[in-house]
Amino acid sequence: MTVFAYKDREYELDEQGCLLDVHAWTPDFAEGMARECEIPVLSGEHWDVLRYVRGAYEQTGICPTIFAACKATSLTPQEMQKLFPTGYHRGVCRVAGVHYRVNHMPYGTHIRESMADLRALSSDKDYAIDVRGFLVDPESWDENYAVHRAVDMEIAGGALTEEHWRIIYYLRDVYQVEHRIPNIYETCESCNLDIDTFERLFPTGYHRGALKIAGLRFVK
Repeated sequence: MTVFAYKDREYELDEQGCLLDVHAWTPDFAEGMARECEIPVLSGEHWDVLRYVRGAYEQTGICPTIFAACKATSLTPQEMQKLFPTGYHRGVCRVAGVHYRVNHMPYGTHIRESMADLRALSSDKDYAIDVRGFLVDPESWDENYAVHRAVDMEIAGGALTEEHWRIIYYLRDVYQVEHRIPNIYETCESCNLDIDTFERLFPTGYHRGALKIAGLRFVK
């Protein structure tokens, strides 16, 4: 934890430089953090983006994606990048005081509750899959399915680690909240991973590995 001071007030930040308590945010914090993110002065366009991000977070408890923010503010990704030169997560989200990392989503609760009952789930449960091996009905997914599919996905012993579950629940949360499947680049950025680490976690790849285990299927 670090402390960010601006205008005689201190704010606690995490190791990524994000505000620890979203409710501690103030316009002064945004002004000060903007300068840390290479923005000398916040314009009306900046504030439109910040208001949208904070409003969306307050409604859903989840940081909106750059695609949602661009659509809501009628900006292209290039225009967003020009406004926030350090990027969406390390610029927009930091200035808005909203943490973008998925460990602020409720995936941890999902795991604690579901994994505690995992042994009670019937190993004989049937799951309908298509000819490519993808789950037909994403709503029929559960952790039991994920663990068994992990064995098929070259993950040793089906041993899904916290990093695996973080990605799996990020994918499912985006799908359930926004009714879409994020691509691998968005997933890596949101989960604070590089491509090499992702490939180590899911040796069979993004579509044939991560999405299959998460019970989602990519339709071209």
